[in-house]
Amino acid sequence: MDRRQFLTAGAAATAGALLVGRAGAGTMLKPTGPQALIARVNAALDAHAAQIPNRDIVGVADFGRHNSLPRFHLIDLHNGLLDSFLVAHGRGSDPAHTGWLQHFSNLPGSEASSEGAYLTKDIYFGAHGRSRRLAGLDPQNDQAEPRGIVVHGAWYVNPELAAKGAIGRSEGCFALQQDQVGQIIDRLGAGRMILAMKA
Repeated sequence: MDRRQFLTAGAAATAGALLVGRAGAGTMLKPTGPQALIARVNAALDAHAAQIPNRDIVGVADFGRHNSLPRFHLIDLHNGLLDSFLVAHGRGSDPAHTGWLQHFSNLPGSEASSEGAYLTKDIYFGAHGRSRRLAGLDPQNDQAEPRGIVVHGAWYVNPELAAKGAIGRSEGCFALQQDQVGQIIDRLGAGRMILAMKA
């Protein structure tokens, strides 16, 4: 787990109000770095305000990073603290097992990861042990429940495999390290958001 100060509380509040600026004739500048990520998180929270009652902690899967790097972030929007964890993407998103997500898909049977905002739901015990159900809130991931896309632990997500070049792949679920998934599930709780994206 990688833990660091992501943004101060003041910067986090400022990031929520970031606007795209203009420099020169028609050149659009977009915010970059942590503030850009927070801006995207806040935009997704606002877009789904009616469905997401708890807005203190969010999960962000930055699938633009290689899967050997911690890229599932738990962000406390009150104090700016961020914890980062390994997370697998779907094998349908990376058929050659390069460790890089090539594309998203929302199609049943695709075994791919889907982008967009998810609502965390109840806990259940399944094939991967204690897991948390998710509901997709965007057109790009609205098949999450029929597809069984959840947060669960997996043996193929661990630092040893990451050090060898790449962790394993899921069937589209957010598969996390087995000895860490419990705390992630508990900290997210129900009624919060996970945002899957390529930053």
